[in-house]
Amino acid sequence: MQKFIGGIGCFWDETKYEGIPGVISTECGYCGGKSSTVNYEQVCGGNTEHIEVVKVEFDPKIISYEEMARLFFRFHDPTTPNRQGPNIGYQYSSEIFYNTNEEKEIAEKILNEMNKKLDGKVVTKISKEKNYCKAEEYHQKYFQKKTKK
Repeated sequence: MQKFIGGIGCFWDETKYEGIPGVISTECGYCGGKSSTVNYEQVCGGNTEHIEVVKVEFDPKIISYEEMARLFFRFHDPTTPNRQGPNIGYQYSSEIFYNTNEEKEIAEKILNEMNKKLDGKVVTKISKEKNYCKAEEYHQKYFQKKTKK
């Protein structure tokens, strides 16, 4: 199994990965910040440097890292800094977090392709994974929990 970590705005958008062949699981979390432990209130406070991310575990025999990176760009607007739809703040930044040089090269390749298509307006960052923290349980599968009530 392999993982893809990306900030596509609110991490509740993990639902966008549902039903995609090869995707095994999703998890809401925080990544990129100064501390190895944070909570939702701290991240929303804006000074932790963490962003809300979706960690996707996938089977690379079924879907490639490159295909995951392409999905990432389809699932959000990569041209809006610190914002996705009605969600505004640093924690809603567009960012891909990689673990290997190969992942970094693939992410950069796809970002460059998207930047050409979007006339140089892409603001997505590509960074080494740093201080990933799983979000609180009440954030996990948020929309599924809400519809069951």
